[in-house]
This record gives sequence, structure tokens and C-alpha cells, in this order.
Amino acid sequence: FHDSRFSICKLPRQVGKSTTSVAYILHQALFNENFVVAILANRAPTARELLQKLKLAFEYLPMFLKQGIKEWNKGSIYLANGSRVLADSTSGSSVRGFSFNLIFLDEFAFVPNNIAEEFFNSTYPTISSGKTSKVVIVSTPNGMNLFYKMWTKAVDKTSTYQPIEIHWSMVPGRDQAWAEETIRNTSQRQFDQEFGCEFLGSSNTLINGAKLAALHWKEPIARMECMDIFEQPIHKHTYVLTADVSEGQSLDYSAFSIFDVTEIPYRQVAKYKNNEIDPIRFPAVIYSAAKKFNEAFVLIEINSIGLQVADILHYELNYENLLKFQIKGKQGTQASGGFGAGKNKIAFGLKTTVQSKNIGCANLKALVESDKLLINDADTILELSSFSANKKSFMAEEGSNDDLAMTLVHFGWLTAQRLFKESVSNDVRQVLQAEQLELMDREIVPFGFIDDGLNEHVEKDANGDIWRGDREQLYPFDDFGYNWNSRL
Repeated sequence: FHDSRFSICKLPRQVGKSTTSVAYILHQALFNENFVVAILANRAPTARELLQKLKLAFEYLPMFLKQGIKEWNKGSIYLANGSRVLADSTSGSSVRGFSFNLIFLDEFAFVPNNIAEEFFNSTYPTISSGKTSKVVIVSTPNGMNLFYKMWTKAVDKTSTYQPIEIHWSMVPGRDQAWAEETIRNTSQRQFDQEFGCEFLGSSNTLINGAKLAALHWKEPIARMECMDIFEQPIHKHTYVLTADVSEGQSLDYSAFSIFDVTEIPYRQVAKYKNNEIDPIRFPAVIYSAAKKFNEAFVLIEINSIGLQVADILHYELNYENLLKFQIKGKQGTQASGGFGAGKNKIAFGLKTTVQSKNIGCANLKALVESDKLLINDADTILELSSFSANKKSFMAEEGSNDDLAMTLVHFGWLTAQRLFKESVSNDVRQVLQAEQLELMDREIVPFGFIDDGLNEHVEKDANGDIWRGDREQLYPFDDFGYNWNSRL
């Protein structure tokens, strides 16, 4: 990676990546003046352990190669030629305010998604300010996260990162016998991730792991602030926008997804994700996006601050296609045209309950795994890869977000509603049921009849022809036992 400004390395365990990396970093610091390096890892002790190996390598150098030492601290070294090497954890503020010639990210796949994204948001201006600054990312895969996204984009050549990969069999002494022994002592899944470098989701995700690995996102054809557009709106197509609202305090994200429901498979055609927008401004963003996509039907989750967003859309912006919902006691929440009667209350959004979330999750799983819903957004797929079972429900794993995933859950719930089926020209449930029945017809062994010969009657007529069957009806057979009546 010496000739590339941006390199990303997918490496298995115990291939000498630490030793090789230390040698490269030490060489750069020794033979370049004022060369500043940041060694960052998922935890500060991990980064300092790499710095400790660099110190040890420095001590074993012959005297004529060594530089003088100005500082020799636990978390940094400062050489006489002005070069410095710092070690810290990967966080949003770890390198803020510094100018680096090389940023080395060790085990980046093990950095939680929210911290990894914050890190790049704060660090990239530092990198882009210099024409020769380098970033080297080294890690073993750890599920489908930001490292997975960056590696895939590098392989697809949609980014300027140079991908570097080492297969476990390239290490001396590792052959098929070694692999089989390692699998026996651990597990196939652990071997696939740690040595096979496969990107595996959690074992208890809502969407099957094999299906998650098969999902492939698209690069947006347009970007508008925090909104990615994958398909421009098509005249006379029907669209649905489902939104999940946060408080806009840089914690969770306010997000929405837009789906084309004109035909099956449904398609995610746009997504919005922002953790800084407040609930006062979010309705205007939803209004603008919904108007752009042919007056899309809008579903808002109103469990907390979302109620304010829905009220602004209805009362102030007068958006007509805001979906209304009736709360019908034991029947739960149901999509409505807005004309409630009697004791049924009308709400301008969906209040998520255990029941509605379970329905949404079940429908979402069926839609995605049967290819009836195509997900085009990388961030949404990454959230689904950590959207896992937790007690009686599904939610984001620690260090991850599920705001975009929940927009899909809301959409899954909506597809089961009578109002949705009446508003679109297709019913995905009928398609799924028809496919299931067809599959059962193909797999079930057909029942037949077995003739034990007990009622068989054989006669020979005057011409010498043989007739067989029961006493009520006989069929002609030739000398080979062929039933000529079957030709009729």
C-alpha cells in the first residue's frame, strides 16, 4: 500500500499483519522528517500494544539507523527528526485538530458503527487537507458494518481505496488438514469469519444471514443533503414513505425510506438519515420528498416526538396523503381512510406496539427473503445486519442503530393492512401464498393407486386376444402386457 493514498486490508488472524505494519510505520517515521503517524484501534490498549511493538522494533535497530528521542511516552513517541507516532482509540475526537501524514486504523471492523461514522466525519477533513496524507485500514471482518461497506466499495471500484486481501492458505503451514483441525476445535462459523474473512451477520438477525450476505446495494444517482435517491420518480407510479422520528440531539437518527409499490417486487427508491435535524424542521423535509414522489402516502411513527411531526404535516402543511390509523381495542391499530366512528380514535400516525412490531417484522422478513422487497441502500442493509432478536422483539445490537431498519418494519406492517391492499394494484400476500402453494404442489409426492392383482380377471376371446381387468370392464393387452386403452 506504499503507492496508494487509501488502502484497506482484509486479513485473517495470525498472518503477521502487526509485525508488517510496525515495520512500515517505523520506516516512514525514521526516513522522513516531521512525519506524523496516528495508530488507532477499537480500544486504546490495542493501539498502545501496537505502539509498544514499534518501540521494541526501534530498540533492536542498529545505532546508525536510530534517530534521537525527544519523548518516549506510553501513548506516543517523538523523534529528533520531528517525526511523531501517536496511539489512541478510534473516536470522533481522537485526531481532531491534528495534521497527519499517515493514519493507521487497526481492527477497524470492531469499532461500533456509530463511533466509526463519527470518526470519519471528523477525520476526513484532516486527511483531505493534505495531498500526500495516507489512510491504511487493516482488519479481520466482524459482521456487516462500515468496514464491510468500505471493503465492498473498494472491490467494486466505487471508491479510491485499494483493496488488499490475504487468503489463509497463503500462510506457510496452513493447508486443508490444518483447516479441518481448526474447525473441529472451534466451529465452521468462527473459522469462516476469523480465517476465511467472510462477512457474517449476527446469528440471530431478523433476516437470514445468507440472505443478508446476498443483498447488494446501489450507489445513489443523486444526493440532496442527507437524502440518497436511487430511482427518480416515475409518472403514475405509487409511492409510500415511512418515517422514524428522533429528537435531533445527535443520538438516534430521524429517518425515512420511500418505496415504489406500483408492482412486485416493491423497491426502496430513496432514503433519508439525519441525527441533527429537529422535529420542527423534519416535517418540511418529509413534505418535500413526498411531493416529489407523486404525492406519496406517508406513515409516521408517533410513539414519542413523532406525534408533533405528524400534526405539523396534517394541520400546518395540509398534506392530504398522510395515513390515518384507527385504534380498535383488541383488534389493535389499523390503517384507516380517516373516517372513524363511535369509540374508535383516529391518529395521524402509527403508534408502535409489541403486536404491530411483531407483524411488521414477520412481514418484512417474508418480503426480503422472498425477493418481494428490494433494498437499494447500503446503510439500511448494514442496520439489518445488526437488527437482532432481543427477548421478545428485534432491535439494534449495542453500538448500532435501527432507525432505517424500523422504517422497513413500519412498511412491513403497512403491507398487511386492508387500506394498503385497496390503494395499490397488487397484493403481495396473494403472490406469496400462490408461490407457497405452487412449491408445495411440486414437493408433495403424488398419491396413486396400487393394484394388488386380487380383483384382476383375464379372458381370451375367440380371436386369441387377451383381455384383462375387473369383471365389470376389461381392456385389451398385447403379448408385452401393454394396455392399448391408455392411448384413448
